[in-house]
Amino acid sequence: MAYPVSDEAFDTIFRKARSYNGWQEKDVPETLVRATYDLHKWGPTSANCSPARYLFLRSAEAKGRLIPHLSAQNQEKSRKSPWVVIIANDMKFEDKIPQLFPHNPGAKNWFGDPQAHFNTAFRNGTLQSAYFLIAARALGLDTGPMSGFDNAGVDNEFFIGQGGERENWRSNWICNLGYGDKASVFERLPRLDFDEACEIL
Repeated sequence: MAYPVSDEAFDTIFRKARSYNGWQEKDVPETLVRATYDLHKWGPTSANCSPARYLFLRSAEAKGRLIPHLSAQNQEKSRKSPWVVIIANDMKFEDKIPQLFPHNPGAKNWFGDPQAHFNTAFRNGTLQSAYFLIAARALGLDTGPMSGFDNAGVDNEFFIGQGGERENWRSNWICNLGYGDKASVFERLPRLDFDEACEIL
């Protein structure tokens, strides 16, 4: 069967891609980080609501503010990562709906129920951030996704009380970006086969 992309692309994005715990001392230019965002943003979300937000930490000072809120096993690898990305959801994402869904600007009022509002932000923000990880890999970067951190601590440090739109961001997960050190990866872990994870009705 012929596929729209090459077998090599499948390897780069999925089959041979790994989560890295260590990084080469090799610079990642800002242009590549911007290209990752610009590629990933085309992925679909509900009503094009696009709630994911990204705070990129590059300086030692910025990463130093984050380190105390990470679990012990995540601190050193994040300190040495060329870029650390706090991936957040905008809890006022609906304010952008008239811009993002211009044929029906009233759609911003679809999210009045608090639980539906939270679910929309979390579901679509997480979906977007998965696109981000895939885009980074497709552009030749390695990733180190992490969930071992204090959400409230990160939010208080970087979002709450900061003013501007970032005031409404809330952390979802964190990703290190760079060129990975192959010695830092663990042995490849198994995955579930189709018949273990799927059913057809």
